Amino acid sequence: MTTTAAPTSYIGQAVSRVDGRAKVTGEATYAAEFDPGPRTAHGVIVGSAIAKGRITEIDTAAAGSAPGVIAVLTHLNAPELPYQQHKSLVDAQDGERIHVLQDDRVVHLGQAIALVVADTFENATHAAALVHASYAEEPAATSFEDAATSAVPPGPGNAKFGQPGDTRRGDPDGALQTAAVTIDAEYVVAREDHNPIELHATTAAWDAGTLTVWDKTQWVSNTRAELAATFGIPPENVCVISPFVGGAFGSALRVWPHTTLAAMAALHTDRPVKVVLTRRQTFPLTGYRPHTEQRVVLGADRGGHLVAIRHEGTAETSTYEQYAENLLGPTRFLYGCPNVATRYRLAELNVNTPCAMRAPGEISGIFALESAMDELAEALGIDPVELRLRNDADRDLDRDLPFSSRSLRECLTVAGQRFGWDDRDPRIGSMRDERGRLIGFGCSSATYPVYNFPASARAIVHPDGTAVVSSATSDMGPGTYTSMTQVAAETLGLPIEQVRFELGDANLPEAPPHGGSATMGGVGSAVHAACAAARGQALEQAGETSSHADLTEVMSRLGHSVEAGGDYRPSADTARYSMHEYGAVFAEVAVDPDLGLVRVPRVVAAFGGGRIVNPKTAHSQAIGGMVLGIGMALLEHTAVDPRDGHVINATLADYLVPVNADIGELDPVFVDEDDPHVNPLGVKGIAEIAAIGVAPAITNAIHHATGLRMRTLPIAPEMLLRP
Repeated sequence: MTTTAAPTSYIGQAVSRVDGRAKVTGEATYAAEFDPGPRTAHGVIVGSAIAKGRITEIDTAAAGSAPGVIAVLTHLNAPELPYQQHKSLVDAQDGERIHVLQDDRVVHLGQAIALVVADTFENATHAAALVHASYAEEPAATSFEDAATSAVPPGPGNAKFGQPGDTRRGDPDGALQTAAVTIDAEYVVAREDHNPIELHATTAAWDAGTLTVWDKTQWVSNTRAELAATFGIPPENVCVISPFVGGAFGSALRVWPHTTLAAMAALHTDRPVKVVLTRRQTFPLTGYRPHTEQRVVLGADRGGHLVAIRHEGTAETSTYEQYAENLLGPTRFLYGCPNVATRYRLAELNVNTPCAMRAPGEISGIFALESAMDELAEALGIDPVELRLRNDADRDLDRDLPFSSRSLRECLTVAGQRFGWDDRDPRIGSMRDERGRLIGFGCSSATYPVYNFPASARAIVHPDGTAVVSSATSDMGPGTYTSMTQVAAETLGLPIEQVRFELGDANLPEAPPHGGSATMGGVGSAVHAACAAARGQALEQAGETSSHADLTEVMSRLGHSVEAGGDYRPSADTARYSMHEYGAVFAEVAVDPDLGLVRVPRVVAAFGGGRIVNPKTAHSQAIGGMVLGIGMALLEHTAVDPRDGHVINATLADYLVPVNADIGELDPVFVDEDDPHVNPLGVKGIAEIAAIGVAPAITNAIHHATGLRMRTLPIAPEMLLRP
């Protein structure tokens, strides 16, 4: 008689992290903690002291004779690398990456001009201070205001990836001239750096022509491809290992110079080399959210219906690469407006290239758009939520496509009711607390695209009823290990404790970048396919006819392991529908009228993130994104000296991020959303959408409290003090 078991349901359950014990006990190993052996050396980077020019002389004699020094690499003695062409979707699409230590050119302050390799980190650090360079300095572009006057449209590579210089539909100029009410305002978002807890690090070792790197990366497959191209070796000769990432937020998507330098030094010295950036070095040697300046012009009729939008944005990039992001994309479809024009320009500076930082582009563009919407609501005398509802779109007018699902209206309604929006007194400055602080309420819409990337996975089920499921994805904290284990266990029909998920190894089935809220949709769908195939094979080989058979019992009868692969490829629906996530954020602020200090007692948000695989980890993702938004609004700012591009506050003592004392009540809620078009699991992701809209909700609340419009982020106390 065949035993049967009721289907096990794990998807949608609040499962605790399966890797939690490893992380709290120190068992989890991060990039800087891998130790290939006693011969492992340590590399420390020497950065340039100018923003532009040539190295005329570099004195390494004192460094080379310092205790424990094994080698000092500069452009004069470094291995010549082929640097074959390579661009992935996370790289700057126009321009060329820095060819590290390949010539005497300097294009930004802090650029790597030497690497000191020694037996200990302390000896390498000491010797690095003994390296002295002389330069033929050239005039550098280090002022955004100056560079913005000659800003250029994104190049063809970026335009192909959806960041065009100019777009237009309808007649926005004519509609603005005849609009009953118009708003014309400028907004500024300061440069921000990621500052994850784990510093960027790479350990590299060569063995008979094969390179192994233990790296902090969000995309092991791309690191493999980049290193293979840089060193001119087959990709199969590169092994990339990254089982745990201690936060990254986009900073570990692409390959930075320190990874290449570690591999270069290991090749040169014929021994493993470890390079760990200092906190200060992460500012010039990894990317950041670019400084952005925007202008938004809105036109509406007296009934509050948008008749025209003009949205212009200028963002910083480097002189050697063009980094562009989806700054203006939401403006083209979020609201139902017939006449829309966007203009995107890049200001080229002698700085290192920016990169993706959680919700890249959308978070900055939505700040400007949603701030302007609040200004329009005030000019019209319409409730800000009502204005957004009146302009809710039923179709993507930019792409002329139906939405695969659209939950903006529900998010605004659910979050508004949960927040108590209708209880507010709409008059400016009318609300105070018992301490005399001015209280304000503000709101914002949010949206983020659904990205569909191909992915592969493998499932192996053993005779003892255990299973190992794997894919070359990453986990920088959101809970990939856990959510993939849930999908695998439910699909296989096994208890979750019998399933182990492996990731972070480039030799595993290929996966897309761990970013863009795309991991669960792509990799999760591949895991589902692999596990379904493995279960099907096992039942077929055992002659089992019941679809609900106990797989543990089946495997015991079968007596041998079963292995199956699974692939996810985006369906044709990605071209037939406009796919997005939506959210609504409501914030309460308390402003001290004498000191200008802003506190955020609570933030309530609703998100339409499709199917929620794990409510517990999704909640964690949501509050993390909301904290990031609070930091963007009130604290985070990379201060750059316009004279030379030097980052003034390149430490966590000076670069302010939110701490527990800065955070009030965070209350995220997920609306039910069934979207069968996005992927087989129906998931959209939470990471990015949770950060978008928080900053404008806060600044709009500040206006309600004080009557002052905050159009520049972050908001310093002095900005709120009246003369």
